[in-house]
Amino acid sequence: MNIFTIIILAAIIIDFVLGIISNRLNLKSLTKELPEEFKGVYDEETYAKSQRYTRVNTKFGFITGTFDLLLLLVFWFAGGFNWLDQWARSFDFGVVGTGLIFIGALVIAKIIISLPFSIYSTFVIEERFGFNKTTAKTFVTDRLKGLLLSLLIGAPLLAGIIAFFEYGGSWAWLYAWLAVTVFSMLMQYVAPTWIMPLFNKFEPLEDGELRSAIEAYAENVKFPLKGIYVMDGSKRSSKSNAFFTGFGKNKRIALFDTLIEKHTTDELVAVLAHEIGHYKKKHILKNMTISILHTGVMFGLLSVFLQVPALFEAFFMEEMSIYAGLLFFGLLYSPVETILGIGMQILSRKHEYEADRFAARTIREKEEMVNVLKKLSKDNLSNLTPHPFYVFLNYSHPPALSRIQAIRNIHR
Repeated sequence: MNIFTIIILAAIIIDFVLGIISNRLNLKSLTKELPEEFKGVYDEETYAKSQRYTRVNTKFGFITGTFDLLLLLVFWFAGGFNWLDQWARSFDFGVVGTGLIFIGALVIAKIIISLPFSIYSTFVIEERFGFNKTTAKTFVTDRLKGLLLSLLIGAPLLAGIIAFFEYGGSWAWLYAWLAVTVFSMLMQYVAPTWIMPLFNKFEPLEDGELRSAIEAYAENVKFPLKGIYVMDGSKRSSKSNAFFTGFGKNKRIALFDTLIEKHTTDELVAVLAHEIGHYKKKHILKNMTISILHTGVMFGLLSVFLQVPALFEAFFMEEMSIYAGLLFFGLLYSPVETILGIGMQILSRKHEYEADRFAARTIREKEEMVNVLKKLSKDNLSNLTPHPFYVFLNYSHPPALSRIQAIRNIHR
């Protein structure tokens, strides 16, 4: 084993062990007694059901995670990457074509291998707990559409990155960074209008009490409201959500139809206020800026490690290549990615608190925010008492109870 083998192997195993530890702590933090704040919202049966849901998903996550780890290790140490590389080279399609075959084969294999787990999660676990609304037809078409988008959008982007690093010389990382940045910005405009509607219907919110209340609120906080849409989330799940996406004229706020069905007008205005809070606090812009800078650093480091033979030797490769280097560097970079990911989770939770404060200070009654969080927790069978270490590693949003306590302490 060379140093890269040791680093990557250690990173993968440490990440797996941390997952096991955090999951065990999370399960131990489940309490039989319903938190006082949620009494009157949850009944005993629903609370017990939420805990069963957490346990079942934790166990399933452990099984899938263990399978993925073992599969990677077997493929790696059996020389699978080198065998796949030699097979891809046999077509003699040049560097870019060979790279697309190499990475494309791995992606397709991953999709096929993970398919039974996706089916079980959707049609067994989600069905058992009353969430699943996905039909077999929707399940299949979703994956076919995803695969088609990967071919039409992902493949050209990957081809461009490989080409830049193959022919771009010492400034290849900069060209690739600029290309990916432009692509990401373009997708912010394209996705809401062209891509997302391939999977869900987005209907403008009809005139009525809710639309009037939302428009009045938006005018009060001086938010340039261009579009409020109802998304058919019930097509796949009974869970509720709302989100903000896009920039400029293409920005939109989408409310799941399941959310509208289960909440009052004032509660829905509170949900919208939270999403507008993200916009007002420039959270989307901040996250995008961090992502762009992170991509630049990653490409800069990639350009260095693509020239290191020991990285390829760690995976038993007979020949060095840009496309294999992309994959191997990703594995080598995983410890940094994990640390950055935790940092981004911390930042995301901070942003959620900020958006909550904005909403609580600008709606008529901040208690509506509390009501929303309680109802969403119940409807989505959320874990009400997650362990802090599990939250630290995995939560992009603070636990509902922490958010409620913070909202109650907000002064206008």
